[in-house]
Amino acid sequence: MAIADKLLVQRQRHLKWRTLDWLELALMILCGLLCFGFSLSVTADIITRTIGHPWLWLQEVTSTLFIYAIFIGTAAATRRNDHLYLTAISEAMHGTSRLIVEVIIRLVVLGVAFCLIWYGYQNYLRGFGSFRLPSGTPIASLYAIIPLSGVLIGLFTIEQLVNGLRNGFDHPEPPEEDGTPVITDAQMRAQP
Repeated sequence: MAIADKLLVQRQRHLKWRTLDWLELALMILCGLLCFGFSLSVTADIITRTIGHPWLWLQEVTSTLFIYAIFIGTAAATRRNDHLYLTAISEAMHGTSRLIVEVIIRLVVLGVAFCLIWYGYQNYLRGFGSFRLPSGTPIASLYAIIPLSGVLIGLFTIEQLVNGLRNGFDHPEPPEEDGTPVITDAQMRAQP
């Protein structure tokens, strides 16, 4: 099984365009690299402080990796319906009521994406007036990921809205491939 097959979620496939699978894969790989880099930089920071020769620039690297991982992870989770999504409410419904709730939820997420784009870009521009120490890098380098994340969240939400309105939101999920048999409601009622 290829790494792409392991990283791409097949759940709710009817809400996704195959042409954006490469973007989800890239975001998942990037998020993993950012989390690994964050862990590595925290470890290096602890070690250098313990031996009495701290590398102050590691704090900048750590905070940058952490912030980028959060916003890249949020975008990837939106595509996978793992974040910013109220599944318990919508999955308990069927028909028109589910359609209405699914659309409302995604419109709220689209509003959040718009706020990330608008206010994130404003913060990015203002960030050129403040600098990080000790490197002197503009703080805008931290804020750059916020509007980009908003664009990705908006793209994935529009993808789900279009496909949900076209194909319906209420689709049965294929059984998990973990080897455990799936028992339907009819089978449960038929058991003594």
